Amino acid sequence: MYHALAGRDLLSIADLSRDDIDAVLDAGALAKGGGHLGRPLEGRCLAMIFQRPSNRTRVSFEVAIQRLGGHPIPVFSQEIQMGERESVADVSRILDRYLDAIVARLTSHRDLLRMAANADAPVVNAMTDREHPCQVLADLLTVREATGGLRGVPVAYVGDGNNVCTSWIYAAAICGIDLRIVCPPGYEPPAAVLETGQALRGDGTRMLLSHDPGPVLDGAAIIYTDVWASMGQEAEQQRRREDFAHLQVNDALVARAAPGARVMHCLPAHRGEEITDSVLDGPQSIVFDQAENRMWVQQALLALVFAGAVP
Repeated sequence: MYHALAGRDLLSIADLSRDDIDAVLDAGALAKGGGHLGRPLEGRCLAMIFQRPSNRTRVSFEVAIQRLGGHPIPVFSQEIQMGERESVADVSRILDRYLDAIVARLTSHRDLLRMAANADAPVVNAMTDREHPCQVLADLLTVREATGGLRGVPVAYVGDGNNVCTSWIYAAAICGIDLRIVCPPGYEPPAAVLETGQALRGDGTRMLLSHDPGPVLDGAAIIYTDVWASMGQEAEQQRRREDFAHLQVNDALVARAAPGARVMHCLPAHRGEEITDSVLDGPQSIVFDQAENRMWVQQALLALVFAGAVP
């Protein structure tokens, strides 16, 4: 059957409606529970471009594509030298002649937009410096599994206002999540992101940005964190360690949230920095369920983009 996602790009969570997100999560849950999404990628080839190293992204997308009957073709930065050996537009035009879709994990979100503008085939954002939508779709499935729903769920995002945080702001606004963000001064999400989040907000959506962990953690059902220094920020690592030290997700910080609060991390984790072993490996952690869910939601997303064929 046809679905509203059929043939579309996924460049940002903000591109999706609540119905779109629910369809992806429902199809992901169906696949995870042993249901079949068909083989809408039978005979299709999909490029997976990696300008940045990948573990979960590459393996989860390769498995998802193969389970849908498709053939994934990994393409690495040194092979195409995009923007150096060839322009982004030329790379996109050529790949569009060969392939049925492009999954792109790029350094620059601007390059992703150029790629999508020069390809007729669907383009999926597998991470850029601005957003990480597939990660946050997996996160939403994980929150729904842990709490039974999304609307009104109090989620404490502890850390940097980075690309993952941006996708969370958009997703929370669309889904009615009670998102609270705590970060040190100077590490807030960009003003334009907060404005877009406000514009996307539906009835009942709450959002709090604070430098004080107290109101953010109070009653939180989910505690979410990410690395303090992302790829490309290595030179800032020591300063960031000092600035974020009071926001380490450790046993004391977890105890400030609601009893039984679940802990999430998009990985890779710098154990002993933003999160301790006792929390990451502890009974409240759902981090590895979250990592697994990357595969299920990406399989669901591709099935809907290519066929909308969900039983």
